[in-house]
Amino acid sequence: MRSLQLSSRRIATLALGLALCGWIAAALIRKQVPTSLVWAAGLLTLAGASAAAVWSWSERQRLQEGVQRLIGAAERLGRGEFSHPIEGDLSGHLGRLLRAFERTRVALNDTTYSRDYLHSVLNSMSDSVFVAAPDGTIRIVNDAALRMTGYSASELTGMRVGSLLAAAGEAGGDPLAAARDTGETVLRTRAGQTIPVSFVASTVESTEAQFAGDIYVARDITERKRAERRIRYLARYDALTKIPNRMQFQHLLQQAIARARRVGQGVALLYIDMDRFKEVNDTFGHASGDRVLEVLTERLTRVLSSEAVLGRLAGDEFALFVDGLSADAGEAGEQVSQLARTVLDAAGAAFHINQQEVFLTVSIGVAFCPRDADNVIDLIRNADAAMYYSKQNGGNTFAHYSQEMNAAAVERLMLKSKLRRAVERDEFVVHYQPKIDLRDGRIIGAEALLRWRLPGHGDIPPSQFIPMAEENNLISLIGVWVLERVCIDLNLLRKSVGNPGRIALNLSLKQLRHAGFLLNCRSLFERYNVPPQSLELEITESTLMADPRRTVELLAQLAAMGLHLSIDDFGTGYSSLSALQQFPIGTLKIDQSFVRDLADDPADATLVRTIIDMGHGLGLQVVAEGVERANQVLPLRMWGCDIAQGRLFGEAVGIEELLLQLQAQQAGKPAFAALIAAQAGHVLSA
Repeated sequence: MRSLQLSSRRIATLALGLALCGWIAAALIRKQVPTSLVWAAGLLTLAGASAAAVWSWSERQRLQEGVQRLIGAAERLGRGEFSHPIEGDLSGHLGRLLRAFERTRVALNDTTYSRDYLHSVLNSMSDSVFVAAPDGTIRIVNDAALRMTGYSASELTGMRVGSLLAAAGEAGGDPLAAARDTGETVLRTRAGQTIPVSFVASTVESTEAQFAGDIYVARDITERKRAERRIRYLARYDALTKIPNRMQFQHLLQQAIARARRVGQGVALLYIDMDRFKEVNDTFGHASGDRVLEVLTERLTRVLSSEAVLGRLAGDEFALFVDGLSADAGEAGEQVSQLARTVLDAAGAAFHINQQEVFLTVSIGVAFCPRDADNVIDLIRNADAAMYYSKQNGGNTFAHYSQEMNAAAVERLMLKSKLRRAVERDEFVVHYQPKIDLRDGRIIGAEALLRWRLPGHGDIPPSQFIPMAEENNLISLIGVWVLERVCIDLNLLRKSVGNPGRIALNLSLKQLRHAGFLLNCRSLFERYNVPPQSLELEITESTLMADPRRTVELLAQLAAMGLHLSIDDFGTGYSSLSALQQFPIGTLKIDQSFVRDLADDPADATLVRTIIDMGHGLGLQVVAEGVERANQVLPLRMWGCDIAQGRLFGEAVGIEELLLQLQAQQAGKPAFAALIAAQAGHVLSA
């Protein structure tokens, strides 16, 4: 405003000067003004005109600078340079125009910031973004889209989104519409690779055509697809052995049965279970057990024909089936039997575990469709029953299904359910098998043998229910019951006959590793006033060799309590002499499988004699178990065996009968002196 006021004053002064000049001129014409005054007025007029000329030139220069500043500002705005303010103090219309330019710059700068911020947001996204026109032509892409597709921004701009989809080259249908419907598609890169992506589309609605279109967001789901394939694989195949699992095997078996039914053929199913596999896990660990299963699978896969289908049903249980057989089971029987023998041979080869050679066997049950069953569930159940029949007959064999086997399977299931209540209902009893001193025939102790007296079924032998107890994790509970029962009986014997000798009872690996086992032992010994020296714990070789370092520590604590320790079933495990020396063992029991034929088989005789010599060399007492014939006594005495036990000296008896035998022995000569003397060829003196 100040500059505007100054300009007005200058114009007024110029006008006044011009008016004065005109008045002087008129006066001169009329000769009314002195000459001196005329000269003064002329000089004044000249000065005013000069000042006006100077002012006019200055104003023009200022206007030109303002115009140039405005031109520069317009050019910078045209180049997109919106960050520098437009400065100046122009007045009038140029000043207003300058300020209008500044407001425009600020607005454009804000708009540019928003656009750059939007691009920054899009480029920071890990998902690929494609902004397209309504016809699918790509307008804008972010950096993730460039990385995923391998194209440059200029190459993608103008392409159609649908052309990037791998399904675009396939006949039929609109791949872009299909991708929008399913939410997934496959993207093809510039290099021709395909990438599975999740695909989301959103429509941009606008009244202005240049802003209308669609936004497509694609996310790489390669890892998810790989995980889904893995899940689908694991749902059908065993992760360890890479063969069909139970579900997939049953599905394949169902298909085979359906095919066989249509063409009038038969299907044979073989149910396979490894014998004593638990001992491998207990002795060498589960990692070694898994390796055994892998090796067995590799062997079976190698020897079976391509038509046979092998699957792992659970744990160490396998199954295989072959179809295309004659519907007459009799005609196909020999072919199936030969297949079973092939499996037995493959499984019977040596397994190398932890640099040791271990021999394992399998039991096989065979069921035939349609003779034994015409559906998957019944066929597997019947083959399973036949497999258990093989296992009960010693294993390493096969058996064809018969209807009687189902009754046995039902009986086994019934026993499993009743076993849980046996302790509560006091259905267990302990019998005692005497141990005989082979020097004079005296009873010098006994082994406690557990019996299950099930109402309505009679006595169930341990070989039948102990495996069930281990499967159901009841063995520790039963073990504590047996220990308490023996302490009660031992207390009775000590009160009646003084020193009845040591009572032995079996100790399982689960009992030994149970956290409260040592505490239970001390508590029971104190409660029933039983000295630990009166008890002997029998431990199998496999139990000893399962985690030897930990086992040595536990056995050392038991030995420190005064308990006597012995190795049961010696010769059937995997121990070595060097391993035996580290355990606090006092007695070695020769397994009955070696004692049974020692009088008839020179090999068994040599083996038994060697074990006796070895035991004595290690300072151990040697016991022969399973002595059933009189002709076994003499060689055992000749070789220096210390103790014998078995049916030759009578069946296992209850505590009352054992007490009577000990009382009779205390009152007279040793209970079996006559038997020993008869075998020795002379009568021992009383």
